Amino acid sequence: MTAAFVQDPPPLSGPGGANAPAVPSDVIGLIGAASTETKVVLVVLVVLSLISWGIMLAKWLEYSRVERAGRAFVREFEHAGSLSEAERAAGRATGSPFVDVFRRAMLFLSETRPALPGTADRSARLSGSQVEALRLVLDSESDAGRDRLARFVSWLATIGSVSPLIGLLGTVLGVISAFTGIARGGAGNLAAVAPGVAEALVATAAALAVAIPAVFGYNALANRLNRLDGELDGFGSELIALLVREERI
Repeated sequence: MTAAFVQDPPPLSGPGGANAPAVPSDVIGLIGAASTETKVVLVVLVVLSLISWGIMLAKWLEYSRVERAGRAFVREFEHAGSLSEAERAAGRATGSPFVDVFRRAMLFLSETRPALPGTADRSARLSGSQVEALRLVLDSESDAGRDRLARFVSWLATIGSVSPLIGLLGTVLGVISAFTGIARGGAGNLAAVAPGVAEALVATAAALAVAIPAVFGYNALANRLNRLDGELDGFGSELIALLVREERI
């Protein structure tokens, strides 16, 4: 009787077999095994992240310095008994939009001839239309100071909105590359698909890591700008009130 020989099945060489390449078990390994397209997207996201963090740090320090200088000048302005004392306080202060608004008001007064003639007990004063023009000048100077402080802040909003789309692009390109490789290899099981999809999703995770801090930073800086804008408007009203007390208008 002829003995039957049972041969062992040949070793699998596909993605799920014994000879399959090792699947990366961490994010660093997934990035190293990622396709060229995914790596390019990740590099772009890293650059955007560095830009956003640089803007947030620089603006936070700038706003802190401006707020300290502004509080110091406004404190001296509120305790000034006359316009000349306020002018001396402005001469000592630097780097504050409040000082710029005050100096712009003084320049307007020096360049404007009062429309109302003086009397025996009262000097010449500005008319109603001239006071309104002064109000507009102060508003314009306040807006200019706010615009200077808001420079580059809008980039954070752009980075926060564009980064997820860039990450989605990297994910789509990574999935396309993964499925193309699977089609070439002829394997279609889950073990063959999962690594490619995992490395593609790294781009989406990186994009969210870039976008979330940028959005938070933009909202925080925008709130500080809005508060400063309101304080400048209030300072303009206090300045006009001081000019009224000094009988300049």
